[in-house]
Amino acid sequence: MHLSGEYRGGRPRTPGTVGELGEFGLIRELTSRLNTTPAVQIGPGDDAAVVSAPDRRVVATTDILLEGRHFRRDWSTAYDVGRKAVAENLADIAAMGAVPTSLLLGLVVPAELPANWPMELMDGIRDEAQVASAAVVGGDVVRGATITVSITALGDLRNRKPVTRSGARPGDTVAVTGWLGWSAAGHAVLSRGFRSPRAFVEAHRRPEPPYHAGPAAAELGATAMTDVSDGLVADLGHIAESSNVRIDLRSADLDVPAQMSDIGQAVGVDPLHWVLTGGEDHALVATFPSTAKLPARWRKIGRVLAPGTPPRVTVDGRPWERSGGWDHFAAGSDSDGS
Repeated sequence: MHLSGEYRGGRPRTPGTVGELGEFGLIRELTSRLNTTPAVQIGPGDDAAVVSAPDRRVVATTDILLEGRHFRRDWSTAYDVGRKAVAENLADIAAMGAVPTSLLLGLVVPAELPANWPMELMDGIRDEAQVASAAVVGGDVVRGATITVSITALGDLRNRKPVTRSGARPGDTVAVTGWLGWSAAGHAVLSRGFRSPRAFVEAHRRPEPPYHAGPAAAELGATAMTDVSDGLVADLGHIAESSNVRIDLRSADLDVPAQMSDIGQAVGVDPLHWVLTGGEDHALVATFPSTAKLPARWRKIGRVLAPGTPPRVTVDGRPWERSGGWDHFAAGSDSDGS
C-alpha cells in the first residue's frame, strides 16, 4: 500500500481565525491554493465554472463529511480530511467507469476555527484531486457550528457506457482491486488510543482508491461495479439486488494480511469481519463475464449465481450473519464519531 507521507505544508501558516479573515478573505485564500487542468475552461472566480464534457454526458456524485461523525480533529489533520473527502467522491466516479474531471466544495466552518485549518483542508483536496487528474472549480463557504465538508464530483465517460450496479449476470466472476478492511482495522486501532500499525491508521485517515481501475474495468467488459464504501457484503448486496442475482464470495480468496490478523487478535475481532463489512476503503468491486481476462491487479473473490429469494450475498455458500457495514441512520452505526 502506498502511503502519502505526513503533510508538512508548502506555505506559511495563515494567522488568526476564519472570522477574522471574513468570507471573501477566506475564499481568496482558499482559491489561491488551487491548480487547474485542461478540462477546466472557467474555474473559480465567476458565477459558475465551465468544464468541458467531450462525451456530452456528465457523471455526477456528492458526499458529505461531518465532524464528529465522519472525522475527528484529534485523529485526522485537516489535510487528511481533505484527501478523504475527495477520495470517497472520486471513487464513485471511477466505479461508474468514468474519468474524474472536476470538484465543487461546500464548506461550513465556525468563525473561531483557526484560519490555517481550512487552508490545509484545501491543500488536501487539491492534492487528492491531482492524483486523479481532476481540479477544484468552485464552491461555497458558510459559517456554522460544526465543520462540514461537502464535495460534488464530476466525471467523463469518454464514449463508454456507464457501468451500473444492475448488469451482473449468473456465471459472472466477482473481482476486487484495492484494499479491504484496512480502514476498519485502522479505526479499531485509533479507537483504542493507538497510532500504529501506521499503514492501517493511514488507510483510515486517507483512503487510496484505485481511480484508474474503474475506466480500465469498463474498457475490459465489467458488467457491474461499485466502490466499497459501506462494506464488501453490503455493497455487493446492492449489486445483487439491482441485478436480481445471488453473489457467493470465497473466503479463501480474500486477502487478510498478517498485521491485520495481529490487530484482530489484540482487539478480539476476527479480521475477516473487517474485510467483509468494514467500510471506507473505497476499493472497487466488479463483475466480469467468466470468459473475460481480468485487468491487472484485480483478483477473483467469488461468482454470480442464479437469482434467489431475495437476492443476497453469501460467503462460502452461507449467509454472513454478523452485523457490519455503514448505514448512516441505523442505531449504533457510527464512524469516527463513535
